[in-house]
Amino acid sequence: MERNKFALTPERSIREAFLEASSFLDGVGVLEPQRNAQLLLEHVLGLTGTAYYVALGDGFPEDRRSDFEDVINRKADGVPAQYIIGEQEFYGRSFEVTPAVLIPRPETELLVEAVLKYGNQLAPQPGERLTAVDIGTGSGAIAVTLALEAKGLRMLASDISPQALDVARRNASRLGADVEFRQGNLLEPFAGLAPDMIVSNPPYIPASDIEELQPEVRDHEPRTALDGGPDGLYPYRVMMDQLPLLATPPRLIAFELGMGQAQDVADMLRAAGHWDEIVTIPDLAGIGRHVLGIVR
Repeated sequence: MERNKFALTPERSIREAFLEASSFLDGVGVLEPQRNAQLLLEHVLGLTGTAYYVALGDGFPEDRRSDFEDVINRKADGVPAQYIIGEQEFYGRSFEVTPAVLIPRPETELLVEAVLKYGNQLAPQPGERLTAVDIGTGSGAIAVTLALEAKGLRMLASDISPQALDVARRNASRLGADVEFRQGNLLEPFAGLAPDMIVSNPPYIPASDIEELQPEVRDHEPRTALDGGPDGLYPYRVMMDQLPLLATPPRLIAFELGMGQAQDVADMLRAAGHWDEIVTIPDLAGIGRHVLGIVR
């Protein structure tokens, strides 16, 4: 049965348009209906921050009505607001996102912070600079952020998807980050390289759990960026198997992972035997979601 479409009542104020849209989204089961309604309203009106709140009492512009109705109906169909808007903030910067890439999450900022913290403890050889590799870069959020935050770092990144790499390249160019991108599967594009650091937020959802994800994730975000194999650990095993492709193992390796996977991934790093210390870092809820191997 086809649901009713959102149609904004004529002669509404911007505040009333927000209330009407958020009520509609709530009624069709959209999570965080008020947040989504505001994001989409700000996008359609081209207003952010204080300018948006100052304008709430103004009349809703008639020439933006059909655009607002369209984005609210797309959101009601399950399309993530970030794909509708075309951007997502990460580490204080706006990144382009499309359905070709996973939407960057706040917990991944903690992975970046950990790499910056422990990476600062790695001393480059005289006359050289540290080299870091981001595996499965997607939108390029990790690689671009590291390149901009760690001055002098040689930053490389890869993805198996050419469409994702197109998005990442645009983000790097727009934000002024010097990143070298390569296409290929996990570590394969870097055969023969001796990176000081490897960082990766690979697919880690067990295949059987994907159907249980929120519909906007399950039905709209790229499956290749979600599916981590039968137990969600397949990409980590492959990367451990691919380490001999590198000229030398990295002195720092850092992974994001799913809930309940920290011990398994930490055990993989210990079994590889290349790192003196294995560190598990919790996410904002206190759950171990990042594992690092460090050469002291």
